[in-house]
Amino acid sequence: MLFHGVDKLLNGLGGIRADLASHGLPGAMAFYAGEVVAPLLILGGLWTRLGAGLYAVTIFFATILVHADSFMRLAPTGAWAAEVYVFYILGAAAVALLGAGRYSIRGGGSRWD
Repeated sequence: MLFHGVDKLLNGLGGIRADLASHGLPGAMAFYAGEVVAPLLILGGLWTRLGAGLYAVTIFFATILVHADSFMRLAPTGAWAAEVYVFYILGAAAVALLGAGRYSIRGGGSRWD
């Protein structure tokens, strides 16, 4: 997800705003927090649960907006087309529920780690 965020930092949020507008949503919903801040929090092990929760919500919302048709079809390889999106969502949800663990910056000492 961080790479998606870096792309948006370099190229702007125009594409996201267009996607949101095509679904009748305000362009102001386009922001960097879920694709830049959340992955950095997860990677850094600082407020990991908060970052993972934000990440899970962001990827879920993006998947529903852009890849909703993937849930009802198979990929050319025969796999479920939504498999990778569901993996990202459930992986982030697991990190949000389990936390960073003892090897994070603060050693999991906070309820948000």
